[in-house]
Amino acid sequence: MEAAAAPGGARWERWLAGLMKVALVALLAIAIIDMLAGVFLRYVVSAVTDYFDLPGVSFFWAEEVGELALCWLTFIGAAVAIIERTHFALAVLTHRFPPRLQRATERLGHLVIAVFGAVTAYYGWKVAALNSVLLSATLQINLAYLYAAAVTGGGLIAFYGLAVAAGIMRPRPLPIVAGPE
Repeated sequence: MEAAAAPGGARWERWLAGLMKVALVALLAIAIIDMLAGVFLRYVVSAVTDYFDLPGVSFFWAEEVGELALCWLTFIGAAVAIIERTHFALAVLTHRFPPRLQRATERLGHLVIAVFGAVTAYYGWKVAALNSVLLSATLQINLAYLYAAAVTGGGLIAFYGLAVAAGIMRPRPLPIVAGPE
């Protein structure tokens, strides 16, 4: 028997999803502003400093900031995409199954996703620990912060995958698309 989800999900589900979406918006804004600043510094400020024979402006930090933002954006976004059902899915055969078998197939798929997330988090932890003694070239930030994105994202993917597989959470319903009859 499946637990019925409250309309709009439980309060903690909405809170966690909202928190992750706010983080995604912030990371996207950081990445966009960073890329614009990098382009401006590289092509405008560098040309001006060269023209007036002024000391150059370092813009090499922009690459590292963008790398960090995009890495975290990817892993957190992958976790959000599970519950929002925005990952690619191919239902060539499963849509013909009886509803009970469709739910079982979906739960099995989310269990596989959870295992993938757990493996990602485990090996992300190992890589983060291994690189925790290294610093980034320009910003001198511990590289464990970069690899912690895999741990966090993998953990969230495992959490969401298990929650959907166990019936604790329900992903957003799939849109009904009329096919050829």
